[in-house]
Amino acid sequence: MAKNLVIVESPAKAKTIEKFLGPDFKVASSYGHIADLPSKELGVAVEDDFSAKYMVSSDKKALVKQLQTLANKAEIIWLASDEDREGEAISWHLSETLKLDASKTKRIVFNAITKSAVQHAIQNPRDIDYNLVNAQQARRVLDRLVGYELSPVLWKKIKPGLSAGRVQSVAVRLIVEREREIDAFTPEASFKITAQFTTESGGVFSAKIYKTFKNEGAAYEFLELNMGAQFHISQLDTKPAKKSPAAPFTTSTLQQEASRKIYFSVSKTMQVAQRLYEAGHITYMRTDSVNLSKEAKEAAEKAIVEHYGAAFSHPRDFTGKTKGAQEAHEAIRPTNMMVQNPVSDRDQAKLYDLIWKRTLASQMSDAKLERTNVKIAANTHQELFTVSGEVITFEGFLKVYLEGVDDEELEEQEGMLPAMKVKESLTYRNITATERFSRPPYRYSEASLVKKLEELGIGRPSTYAPTISTIQNRGYVEKGSIEGVARAYQQLILTKDSIDVKTLSENVGSDKGKMVPTDIGMIVNDFLVDHFSSILDYNFTAKVEEDFDEIAQGTEDWKKIMKDFYNDFHPRVLQVEEHADRASGERLLGKDPKSGRPLIVRLGRFGAMAQIGHADDEEKPIFASLLPEQSLGTITYEEALDLFKLPRALGEYEGKEVLASVGRYGPYIKFGDTFVSMDRGESALDVTMDRAIELIVEKQKADAPIAEYEGHEVTKGTGRFGPFIKWNGMFINVNKKYDFDHLSKEDITELIELKKQKEIDKLIHNWEEAGVRIEKARWGRHHIIKGKIKIELAKEVDVINMTLEEAQDLIEKKAPKKKAAPKKKAAAKKKAPTKKTTTTSKKTTPKK
Repeated sequence: MAKNLVIVESPAKAKTIEKFLGPDFKVASSYGHIADLPSKELGVAVEDDFSAKYMVSSDKKALVKQLQTLANKAEIIWLASDEDREGEAISWHLSETLKLDASKTKRIVFNAITKSAVQHAIQNPRDIDYNLVNAQQARRVLDRLVGYELSPVLWKKIKPGLSAGRVQSVAVRLIVEREREIDAFTPEASFKITAQFTTESGGVFSAKIYKTFKNEGAAYEFLELNMGAQFHISQLDTKPAKKSPAAPFTTSTLQQEASRKIYFSVSKTMQVAQRLYEAGHITYMRTDSVNLSKEAKEAAEKAIVEHYGAAFSHPRDFTGKTKGAQEAHEAIRPTNMMVQNPVSDRDQAKLYDLIWKRTLASQMSDAKLERTNVKIAANTHQELFTVSGEVITFEGFLKVYLEGVDDEELEEQEGMLPAMKVKESLTYRNITATERFSRPPYRYSEASLVKKLEELGIGRPSTYAPTISTIQNRGYVEKGSIEGVARAYQQLILTKDSIDVKTLSENVGSDKGKMVPTDIGMIVNDFLVDHFSSILDYNFTAKVEEDFDEIAQGTEDWKKIMKDFYNDFHPRVLQVEEHADRASGERLLGKDPKSGRPLIVRLGRFGAMAQIGHADDEEKPIFASLLPEQSLGTITYEEALDLFKLPRALGEYEGKEVLASVGRYGPYIKFGDTFVSMDRGESALDVTMDRAIELIVEKQKADAPIAEYEGHEVTKGTGRFGPFIKWNGMFINVNKKYDFDHLSKEDITELIELKKQKEIDKLIHNWEEAGVRIEKARWGRHHIIKGKIKIELAKEVDVINMTLEEAQDLIEKKAPKKKAAPKKKAAAKKKAPTKKTTTTSKKTTPKK
């Protein structure tokens, strides 16, 4: 038996570390935290000292038992979870839950999973850092207090099932406020002047005037001044310039750059980076440090000299701008700078390449440029045309890498200029005045939202990705699919001695993939800002992060901070719960022209809707769902009235009525008892009968059986996971091996038989008389199934030796029963008065 037990938090990390240690070491995984706050209660002693109550969840009990057995047999236990606050808390939970003997327990940390880093950590163990543990506890407890107290208020005042969070609600506020800035923005038109000139030697280049002209008349007058004008170069300056490389990646800058260059979402970036780290290819990926270790800089220098030559090497240090940097003490970098492509996985290879190039470039020489600025004068007016150009005289770090920029930071690229000299005469080919409109603020992308959160000091490297995922999963924010609209603009072109006027068109407002708040997101945000302004305050959220940093440094008492916060926060929650009005985002648009009753839009049980009349009117109100592209804040009176034209009767097809309408999931065609979804961008208000028939025929073809097998029809379709066939109630995925459009009889037989065998193989136990079975599930897990009840078991649970009684016991414990209980009680309460009345009348009659 191994004398040493090393516990890490992930099996992938365990697998990599095991390669570096000898037979005296056993490496096991805790699969993240083994203890957490309870899911069905607050778990914080708010009436006492604010200590947290941690519990081992039922799916972790078998794992804890297994780790306990290993720990009891080991001479030394090495707690090797990650080096940030979360990792420190995992080690603390292991120590407390497994009741580890302090004399034989050691804490080790490393920011790269390499042989040298792991061995160095084992030679330099330390104790658990309780300041880091307390900082993590403070974050967990504060977030629990905010979420646990605010969410029920939202259920009561807005809609059941909503949630609030300290950081997520602030992130939603940023997005809502940006959307309102865009809605309130009024574009202003002006005309910009550009000219195309030819030098005496025939070189052609463009120049512009920085002044803008307010209207078409002013632009036209200026072009007239240039008719027959003579132009010459009045000033020409050539100066040396340089560009310096960006710092190595932090978590935030990696997320931003991966979004710009390889189009990864923030969560995908972190998932791929996690795999690279656990495989030992990069250093720890949750960090706000831009430092590189001495060894890393030496390795980078060696790689640069080998690949590009000594002239390209320039070792340098960077200073981070992030306040309270708390995580790992080094930037994200490759563990081996000499290896440029260590992985075959496509996504990992893309991200690794980005990290390798950025790290290498950070230690390379500046790029040297020669920048030329030219001014051009006319003999008929005082305005100067200007143009700049640059030539790279030494590539430096640009040979490897150039940092990307966001939309709002884009500048016109400077190009090369032809040879020219001062006082040289120029002739113009054309001079153009183009109408341009001022732009509204840009919507946030995932990457630019991370950048903004970091600038405001909100959140830390470990929180950015979960925050962005949460606000989307909760339905408060969605990725925009705004197509944009056509806008006309004028262009005046002076060629020789005539001015042509053209009307052109451009698409504006297109914002695909950007963060757009939903109606429910706006309503929740407004309610929280109105009633809990301190929690939603950007400075408060940043101050809390500073408090966490001070706790981590040992200069603040975390329980005191929790107590001070709660004593202000809790009374406010009670006050809002008692006195605040319900919020539905209601807007009065006008009166219904037919009935004279008010026409309003508001949030309903199934989403945003328009409503004619009120609930307390004699005549019941009429409702209509808003279309997917409409919102409570921007829908007009006319658009809302149009919704009540639905459902629209389009005609008859095959003897059945055809209707167009809109429901919870968007616009659809109803054909008899069949519902057919319309394509994105189509509207139930203007779809034609011909288009409806097309959709119905497509649906009929898709639903028509393509074969029969063992007495059951085979149909095919395409779902969220790709193409499939359906047979005997089973959905069978069709992979790329098959031609989905031309499946043969042999293909169908093979697919069905493989699926049948797969179903047999995944069955572990089948107690038919009890109606209970255990099946294999994804990711090495298992399911206990009884009727409609499905309970997931963790990987560590021994299902092979599980008995029926044990399975039934788990079903009894985990099956959702609480929903049924209130119904019985409610029914009993309703019947009770009837029974009492009957009893009373029976007792009264004999007395009479």
